[in-house]
Amino acid sequence: MLNMVFLTNSWLSSFNQPGLCITVAVLLHYFLLAAFTWMCLESVHFYLTLVKVFNVYVPKYILKCCIAGWGIPAIVITVVLIVNKDFYGNGSHSESNPFSNFCWIQENIVFYIAVVAYVFLIFLTNTAMFIVVLLQIHAVKSRTHKRSRFWKQ
Repeated sequence: MLNMVFLTNSWLSSFNQPGLCITVAVLLHYFLLAAFTWMCLESVHFYLTLVKVFNVYVPKYILKCCIAGWGIPAIVITVVLIVNKDFYGNGSHSESNPFSNFCWIQENIVFYIAVVAYVFLIFLTNTAMFIVVLLQIHAVKSRTHKRSRFWKQ
């Protein structure tokens, strides 16, 4: 959906309908945040699978992942819309090229908080999960290597 909204964004913004542009910008923002949220959930799942291997039963795990994956971005979008729906809109009003328009977040501060900070937090989480998983794999490998050396002796 992110790709579909992104590819049709310029075309839809050329209609010069503020409501349509706000809707497209909201959908683009939502699907972008949802994609990154699901990426973060995949790293958490990777952590649970490779590090916390035993005794990791989470009741209704898929339901909780779906609520987090689709709900957290919805909360961010709702907060931005409650503060001011005009944060979303048409970025460029060029008369020479009507398809240069693009519906997106208009305020830089909102963009940095609602997109850049969000993606940065997910990047930090993914990096932390990756390091922990690598350390776990290294520890397992070194234990196996020590055992095999012990048995060889």
